[in-house]
Amino acid sequence: MTEALTERLAAIVGASQVSTDPDVLGGRSVDYTGRYRGRAAVLVRPGSAEEVAAVLTACRDAGVSVTVQGGRTSLVAGTVPEHDDVLLSTERLREIGEVDTVERRVQVGAGVTLAEVQRAATAAGLVFGVDLAARDSATVGGMASTNAGGLRTVCYGNMGEQVLGLDVVLPDGSVVHRHSQVRSDNTGYDLASLFVGAEGTLGVITGLDLRLHPSPRQRVTAICGYADLDALIATARLFRDMEGIAALELIDARASALTAEHAGVAAPVEGAWQLLIELAGETDLTDRLAEALSEAELCGEPAVGVDGGAQQRLWQVREAVADVLGVYGPPLKFDVSLPLSSISAFAAESAELIAEHAPDAIPVLFGHVGEGNLHLNIVRCTLTGDREHALYTAMMALIARHDGNVSSEHGVGTRKRDYVSMSRTDADIAAMRAVKAAFDPTGYLNPAVLFG
Repeated sequence: MTEALTERLAAIVGASQVSTDPDVLGGRSVDYTGRYRGRAAVLVRPGSAEEVAAVLTACRDAGVSVTVQGGRTSLVAGTVPEHDDVLLSTERLREIGEVDTVERRVQVGAGVTLAEVQRAATAAGLVFGVDLAARDSATVGGMASTNAGGLRTVCYGNMGEQVLGLDVVLPDGSVVHRHSQVRSDNTGYDLASLFVGAEGTLGVITGLDLRLHPSPRQRVTAICGYADLDALIATARLFRDMEGIAALELIDARASALTAEHAGVAAPVEGAWQLLIELAGETDLTDRLAEALSEAELCGEPAVGVDGGAQQRLWQVREAVADVLGVYGPPLKFDVSLPLSSISAFAAESAELIAEHAPDAIPVLFGHVGEGNLHLNIVRCTLTGDREHALYTAMMALIARHDGNVSSEHGVGTRKRDYVSMSRTDADIAAMRAVKAAFDPTGYLNPAVLFG
């Protein structure tokens, strides 16, 4: 990093928006989990798409790598720099347009948080289709870059299904505005979809046109307890394609024990496994819920919430999990997508694998069971270096043996780049590399992510 480049960046965005402070850079170079650290030379915070374009051009001309950062909630070290990079933060891209209640859409800057989009939608009587526990920190630009899923995916789909248009700055500094006012637009390549899930390797998303949805009038929420995971999976299979399904979340009782002890949020049902179900629609769906659960193999009666307060208390059981996972230090995290038929065997075999590598660790499994998208967290995991790598590699192999995908809603980042071949063929990877080379021939943009 040269002083000349730092001065050029300051000339573009203003001196107050550039920092070389070691403490600032150190705080920005650590993964959200706290397990992975990198190194950076300078932080730059552009305030417009034009400034982003100028910053990228300056860095490319200087031959310096750039790591893009949004809310920095990545769980796979997706925003951790490895090459004394320039950190390009999108946090100042914060404009929120007026909600179009007729077409049900809103244009926002990439640095707007999920919670802010949700509040804007709610104020207009609408719903945004993605929800995450990190809603107060996660930015919609980062969510699009990783094609984030979350708590409502079973109803509305992933982040990509909410994106109607994008503003993207390409690695050569050109700006693409891909928007359309029509609902069906088949004019040429679907460029917006190319950047969704690309994890910032093809360009920097600066603005988004987001789809909103009608707000359902009625909701009913339940938590059911199960002694047997296969019985829970059978219920999940029944509900996931049911009309009105709004959420379907698996909770490991070991997670509930942690939330009860450390967050004061206890599960209202017994059983080794719990299933949170929410139905939503224009009419009361309580009878439909009861009928669907009538044949389920439950541990006692389900806990049901019809009014908002009761529903919120039930949701706390699921959402409190994220708050307590770090109580014994940074957990080792796995984001995995599995066929429903493989979940029970994977749960048992992964627990055995963890016991073999880290006998004192606690495996905690939870997630979006409707899509088979689960989060395995190894709590009280003190492994580092080669021992951690050995467990991580063994777990990736186990996922592949169960016909799973080594990455689901969190992306590949830098943590999983060595395992992409377990879920993608050589031809797939070659095609992705060809796209990357076409957009970014020198490979300076997010160089550590996806391919490494």
